Amino acid sequence: MRRRAVGFGVAALVAGAGMIVGLATAATAAAACAVDYTANSWATGFTADVKVTNYGAAVGSWTVGWTYAGDQKVTNAWNATVTQSGASVRASNVAWNGSLASGASTSFGFQGTYSGTNAKPTAFTLNGVACGPDVTPTPTSASPTPSSPPTSPTTPPTSPTTPPTSPTTPPTSPTTPPTSPTTPPTSPSNPPANCVPTAVCDGFENQAGTTPGGNWAATYPDCSGAGTAAIDRTVAHSGSTSLRVNGAEGYCNHVFVRNTAILGTTSSVWYVRYWVRHTTALPAAHVAAVAMRDANDGNKDLRFGGQNGALQFNRASDDATLPEQSPAGVALSAPLPVNTWNCVEFKVDGGNGTIETWLNGASVPGLLEDGTPTHDIDSQWLNRTWRPKLTDLRLGWESYGSGADTLWYDDVAVSAMRNGC
Repeated sequence: MRRRAVGFGVAALVAGAGMIVGLATAATAAAACAVDYTANSWATGFTADVKVTNYGAAVGSWTVGWTYAGDQKVTNAWNATVTQSGASVRASNVAWNGSLASGASTSFGFQGTYSGTNAKPTAFTLNGVACGPDVTPTPTSASPTPSSPPTSPTTPPTSPTTPPTSPTTPPTSPTTPPTSPTTPPTSPSNPPANCVPTAVCDGFENQAGTTPGGNWAATYPDCSGAGTAAIDRTVAHSGSTSLRVNGAEGYCNHVFVRNTAILGTTSSVWYVRYWVRHTTALPAAHVAAVAMRDANDGNKDLRFGGQNGALQFNRASDDATLPEQSPAGVALSAPLPVNTWNCVEFKVDGGNGTIETWLNGASVPGLLEDGTPTHDIDSQWLNRTWRPKLTDLRLGWESYGSGADTLWYDDVAVSAMRNGC
């Protein structure tokens, strides 16, 4: 099942192909949908992320269908039940994501194999109705039936008209307009943060001072040194506030900001999403930026950071790493780009011990532990049974050798389903 390890380099992480198509139903020309299909391919395998948006009437269940032009074969899937007959593929909702209101979206993904070329599908169906090939009609074709989508867009315009009416007041207090415009400049090019309805999300906007407070508290696991953490109102992914960590080199300089409540909102499956910006490339030495205490592993930490210049998980109880630190294993992971905001997502399943990780929306093969040992990826990790019970989330920095960094964290989300970026 774990074919993605074969011959896949870091460059493949950015080799995705995107496609959005619109749908007009046979019953009413007003109904529409959009399908965004993104594939990441390597020598003989690939993964694909599929986002489905419903612009028609609300549905209680859905099935997305397509036909491959080549010999692609789906081997496993997540967030959908995927079946295949010859070149024809059908992906149906699972229990928790079947309902799609008008304008709502859901995502699923899968892994597959191929030979020759991995051409993306050119046509989709939603609940048996054919999708059209054009991107542009999606918004316009949504207008006939979706009187709801158009009306919700008109709401934003009405709120913008409020500022114009109050601009006559601003002459008397021009200082008010400048303060609200300063918010956009903090993240002008970044999309708004996602937060699914079942998630607990925190963008640090409620922090009152410069010292982390509320559910967040600075902690120094080993000894207090040069590492520091503070609330920052000069850099943010969204809004105007973020958590800044000045990480120093050396064991005694560990600094984290801990939240003991946020992981308790789910039972045994944790989807963690955060945005991070940092200044220095990951070093060759082992570093960690996220730590989570595991009550089922002697309260030792599950750590997420990097080594040999690429992202990795580390299990403190036995020092196992994901991926394995061979050249081939490291190549299957990815570096963390510097001086830009990155969306990091990972899923830890306490029921079966599996892990999946996404960087800026793309699944990272070297950071996937699917329960089946794969050389260079998770053979070491699976040398014993591991069923985690995570009890806290800590964001910060620790270095076990060389490696200092400055990091900003923002838009943290934890839930039992994937939040996305």
